[in-house]
Amino acid sequence: MATGLISARWTHVALPTGDLDKAIEFYTSLTPLVVVERFKDADGESVWLSNDQQAETPFVLVLVSFNKDKGTQQGLLHPFAHIGIEVPERGDVDALADRARELGCLHWEPRQMPDPIGYICALKDPDGNVVEISHDQRVFDTVRQKWGSS
Repeated sequence: MATGLISARWTHVALPTGDLDKAIEFYTSLTPLVVVERFKDADGESVWLSNDQQAETPFVLVLVSFNKDKGTQQGLLHPFAHIGIEVPERGDVDALADRARELGCLHWEPRQMPDPIGYICALKDPDGNVVEISHDQRVFDTVRQKWGSS
């Protein structure tokens, strides 16, 4: 089977989880990620999550649940280490913070930070990993301006 890959590329980050279904629910309801593929073998299960229809430059969050670790919290990204997700509107940060607060998973209240950080809040996934939600951090725009947005 031929591949379209012509040079080395950063494709994914993998994190363990003690409850795959809970983690999938968290990421698909509180972030823009959707399930791409789900796998199962004798050692456990995994899922690939990515932005919907992100075909041009795919990047995947791989969540892996090993049978031996089921039911235990497996978080690795804390207290500051985090996954970063940019949203287009400042109000998106507030709306996600409100939902996360209701669900008991808000880690940092929304706050305006100095440039280049922008307006942020953070959530904790079911394993305790930190997920930062930002507006006006300009990571996406800065990379596109530097290397073109074709």
